[in-house]
Amino acid sequence: MFEKVSPDLDFVKREVETVHFWKKHDIFEKSIKNREGGEEFSFFDGPPTANGKPHIGHIETRAIKDLIPRYQTMKGKHVLRKAGWDTHGLPVELEVEKLLGLDGKEQIEEYGIEPFIQECKKSVWKYKGEWERMSDRVGFWADMDDPYITYDNNYIESVWWSLKQVADKGLLYKGHKVVPYCPRCGTALSSHEVSQGYKTVTEKSAFVRFKVKGEENTWLYAWTTTPWTLPSNVALCVNPDETYARFDFDGRTVIMAQALIHAVLGEDATVENLATMPGSELVGMEYEPLFDFQKPLVNKPAWRVVADSYVTMTDGTGIVHQAPAFGEDDARVGRENDLPFLQLVDTRGCMAKETPWAGTFVKDADPLILEDLEKRGLLVKAEEFTHDYPFCWRCDTPLIYYARATWFIRMTAVKEQLLASNRSVNWMPDNIKEGRMGNFLENVIDWGLSRERYWGTPLPVWVCECGHTHVIGSRKELEELGHDVPHDLELHRPYIDQVTITCEKCGKEMHRTPEVIDCWYDSGSMPFAQYHYPFEHEDLFKETFPANFISEAIDQTRGWFYTLLAISTLLFGRAPFENCVVLGHVQDENGQKMSKHKGNVVDPWDVLDK
Repeated sequence: MFEKVSPDLDFVKREVETVHFWKKHDIFEKSIKNREGGEEFSFFDGPPTANGKPHIGHIETRAIKDLIPRYQTMKGKHVLRKAGWDTHGLPVELEVEKLLGLDGKEQIEEYGIEPFIQECKKSVWKYKGEWERMSDRVGFWADMDDPYITYDNNYIESVWWSLKQVADKGLLYKGHKVVPYCPRCGTALSSHEVSQGYKTVTEKSAFVRFKVKGEENTWLYAWTTTPWTLPSNVALCVNPDETYARFDFDGRTVIMAQALIHAVLGEDATVENLATMPGSELVGMEYEPLFDFQKPLVNKPAWRVVADSYVTMTDGTGIVHQAPAFGEDDARVGRENDLPFLQLVDTRGCMAKETPWAGTFVKDADPLILEDLEKRGLLVKAEEFTHDYPFCWRCDTPLIYYARATWFIRMTAVKEQLLASNRSVNWMPDNIKEGRMGNFLENVIDWGLSRERYWGTPLPVWVCECGHTHVIGSRKELEELGHDVPHDLELHRPYIDQVTITCEKCGKEMHRTPEVIDCWYDSGSMPFAQYHYPFEHEDLFKETFPANFISEAIDQTRGWFYTLLAISTLLFGRAPFENCVVLGHVQDENGQKMSKHKGNVVDPWDVLDK
C-alpha cells in the first residue's frame, strides 16, 4: 500500500524521508542487481579530492551525473556506478604542509619523507564523511563502499602498466626543457595544469640599451617583458627578413627595427642619418654584457646578435633579449646557435648568489633591476602592460618558465589520433568539440609528466649510471628484477626508492628516478585502473569501456577530460567516452568561480536544509 501523499509542502522533510527509505531497503544496490544480464550502460565518475570540503557547485555536478544513469536504469539497463577518490598530488601535500607548519621541500625533507607520506595518506580522508553525506542527501547513487582509490597499490600497478606501454611505444623520454615551474612547490607543471591558473596582471616591460662592441656610442635597443631574466642574457635576436635601421637619435647611434622607431621613441621623434639593412646583416654583431658578474659565468661565445623568424614587429623594438634558461623560443634559439646556458635564478625562484639581488624573488627583483639599469643609463624606458600570466593552480605562486630535466610523454607524436578521438565524442554543448577542446589539441605539446615531489604515484623508471633505463610495469616484474622486494611493498616513496635492480647492460645497480607523476595522469587512468586492469577484471573493463556518459564542469576540458582522452588514445587508440555533458561553473557574488582553493564557496548544507 502506498502512503497517502501529504498536502504538507515540506520538501526538505520529504527528501530526507525518501533518502532514508532508499538506504533502508538497499534500493540502489537492488537497481543494479535486478538488471544484471541486461544491456550495459557505462558511466565514469570523476574522482573528487576528499581533503577538500564539497560546496554547492558539487551539488550541480552530482545531480547531472546521477540524472542520466538513473534514467538509463529506469529503461532497464545495467548501470554500474563506481565512485572514486583522487588522493595524490600537490593539493594534499600543501594541506599537510599547513597542518605540520612546514614551508617547502627543504622542510619536508628535514621532517622526513616517510612520516610526511603517512600524514598525506591520513589527510586525504579529512572530509570523506562530508562528501558521502552530501552525496546521499542529494540522491547521488554510486558505489561508495567499494570505490577506486588512486593511492591504492592495485591502482598504482595499473598506472605503471600503462606507463610501460607508453615507454614501449617510444613515447616516454627525459628532456632538458624550459617548462612552467612553480618555485613554491619546487616542481614543473603540465600544460593542462597551467591552463587552469591564469590571472590578469599589470607588470612592466623594459626597453634596454646594449652597447655595441668596438663602435663608439652605438647601441642596440632591445625589449623584454621579464626584466628578471636580463642578468641571464647571452644574446639578442632579430628577424633575418625584416628591415632594421641604424640612425642617430638624442646623441646616440641606435639600431632597431625600422617599423617600430616611432612606436618606441615617440611619434615626434626626429632621427638623422638613417640607413637600413635586413636583420640578417646584423647577425654576428657583438655587444657588451649588461652586468659585470656575467662574464666569468659563460663558457661559450656570448653577447652577440642571432636571428630567428619568431621575432615579430608587433611589439617592442624588433630585437628580443635572449635568456635560453627561461623561455621555449629562447632555449631553441640557444641550441641552434650554440649559445651558453646562464641560469641566474635558483629553484626557489630567487635571484642567484652571483647577482646583487641574491635571495630576492624574481617578480620582486624586477623594479630593482630596472632601477640599476636606469642609474647606469641603460634603460630607455619601462612601460606598464596588462596581460594574462600563469599562476600555480594550487598555491597561487606566479609560475616561471625554467629549464629543468623533466620526463615527458610525446603527445605531439599522436596529435592526429587525439584529434580523431575528440571528433568521435558527442560533446554537449557541441561547440566544445572544435572550440575549447579542439583548439587545445591543435596546439598540443608534450606532456610534462614528472613532479619533483613526494606524495604521488612513483615514476616506475629505474636508471643506471651507464645511461640505461628500465620501466617497470607490474609488481611481479619488480619482484623478479628487484633485490629482496617484499611481496606487500607499499608502492610509494620512500619505500619504493629503496628497491634496486641490476642493469642488464653493465651489471651495476640501477636506482629509481626520484620523481612522482602528475596526479592528473592518475585520474585519467581510471577507466582501466579502477578495475586493476589488465591484472584482473578484464571482462568487466571491456564491458564498461568506453563509457557511454561522463560529465564535469568546463574547466575539466583541459583537466580530467583531456587526460582521459590522452591516455586512452595512447593505450587503446580511441576516446574513452562517447558522450560528455560539460557544465558551467557555480559563481560567487562577484561572478568568480566557486572554488575550495579560493575559499569563496557556499556550504551545501546552507542550501540543502532550507
